[in-house]
Amino acid sequence: MSVEVFSAAVDVSRETLDRLTAYEALLRKWNAAINLVSPQTLSQVWTRHFLDSAQIFALGPETARIWADLGSGGGFPGLVIAVLAAEKRPDLVVTLVESDRRKSAFLMTAARELGLSVAVKSDRIEALAPLQADILSARALAPLSDLLGFAERHLAPGGTCLFPKGARWREELAPAQERWSFHLNPHPSETESEAVILQIDGVKRV
Repeated sequence: MSVEVFSAAVDVSRETLDRLTAYEALLRKWNAAINLVSPQTLSQVWTRHFLDSAQIFALGPETARIWADLGSGGGFPGLVIAVLAAEKRPDLVVTLVESDRRKSAFLMTAARELGLSVAVKSDRIEALAPLQADILSARALAPLSDLLGFAERHLAPGGTCLFPKGARWREELAPAQERWSFHLNPHPSETESEAVILQIDGVKRV
């Protein structure tokens, strides 16, 4: 997918597209050294990573003030969310959590070079003080049951989780429901057949 096609799918300014283009260049530069994303996906970065992250941003409640992305890795979806928020929701505070020091160094460098105001936490999710996030996201990080454990710690009361999952997402429901009570609203993915974004709230331990 080209910049032009992404622009047709997501209504953003030229400045935002320029930021994403600069982000793509940084990703390619760093990826050879620290494997931020699978090299095979670099040719599809605008769909596999940028558009995939943008659809998560679109589901976030507009009343949210704090968005925390867990296991941010190469910045998906968290850094893309920060790019989009800079234009569309400048009051949104974005925090990226990444315990791998090399990846967190990339995130800090990218945020600085892209002119984004984000917090990068180079700690384990379990060790962080509660983030009190209105929205919690995590992509390809852990099984749903574990993600809900992170939500119990870091989600503010009344907050929302947005967890993208692949085609076999239903297999994670039963183990999660053994430990947690929650309200689930699955949204079909715009970028991958049978994949979903799980919108979850009301997380409580059983």
